[in-house]
Amino acid sequence: MGQAGKIISIEPKYAIPGAEIAVNCNGFRAEHGSDHAVFVDDTDCQITAASSSRILAVVPPEVDGGSTRVHLSSGGSSSNYHPYVVGKRLVDGMHIVANPAIDPNDDAIILTRSGSRGQHLEGTLFRLEPDGYLDELPEAILNPTGIAFDNERQMFVTNRAQGEVYAISRNGSSSVYATGLGIATGLAFDADGIMYVGDRSGTIYRVRDFAEVEAFATMEPSVAAYHIAFGPDGRLYVTAPGLSSHDAIYSIDQSGQVSTFARGFGRPQGIAFDTEGNLYVAACYQGRHGIVKISPDGQSIENFVAGNNVIGLCFTRSGDMIVATNDSVYSIPCDVQGTLI
Repeated sequence: MGQAGKIISIEPKYAIPGAEIAVNCNGFRAEHGSDHAVFVDDTDCQITAASSSRILAVVPPEVDGGSTRVHLSSGGSSSNYHPYVVGKRLVDGMHIVANPAIDPNDDAIILTRSGSRGQHLEGTLFRLEPDGYLDELPEAILNPTGIAFDNERQMFVTNRAQGEVYAISRNGSSSVYATGLGIATGLAFDADGIMYVGDRSGTIYRVRDFAEVEAFATMEPSVAAYHIAFGPDGRLYVTAPGLSSHDAIYSIDQSGQVSTFARGFGRPQGIAFDTEGNLYVAACYQGRHGIVKISPDGQSIENFVAGNNVIGLCFTRSGDMIVATNDSVYSIPCDVQGTLI
């Protein structure tokens, strides 16, 4: 073993281009005046910190994604090649402010170009088809934010500027389903098909039927959005990003009682569950940005995906995680089965 040493592991398990990863190793020596580097698929990474046993490096933005290999070099020697998975960019040029969604009818990915509040854009809702074609839906929704499908596979979208929820038909036409929802952001359906909408100014609404709106729970306002999802336990889980580095994730029981599920996150945003009850959250945790995985009891938390500016996520039927930043979308083959309709 030369100066490059040996790679033992890489944390977290997955990353998207531009993210910082930690390479755990033995015997790496970066002596003054000697050449040393970290490579992802033979592309040189920026090193932000290094010791003999741990190196922090940035995945190059130009890495194509998918199954890659990481290796070290120093003083003319190379380490072993360690397999690693980097998210593959599917599309860019979006403006995403909440989770994307998977259309349960055909597995297309539903994406938004939301714009700033009140900003009128020509194209705001898109379908990324399984064959990679990006299809713009014909009717623009002002500031589309939350996306969800009900038990009958009907798509709904919140409009945060006007406090509305729209029903979107298969041909892309839209109609107002509910109004008077404040700054409507998060959107989810419970097991009985009842709609819940998060008004980031402090209310979770329940919409039992067409336009039949009632307050379900109250919370502290959020500076950005309420992101909501139902867990396999039937509770509604909510993130409400604030200005603290110790924000909480909340759970709400069927009576509307709010409790803290886990705490210690910087700007927690999009959330999704897997079929085993683990919760995945776009957040900063222990100084690392990306997506964290939280056990069903809230006691075990791990960084799962490294990534900058991550807003939301969802899972495909094939077990890929779809990761959305504020402008781009990536696919990570992580073999996780999410909770889908």
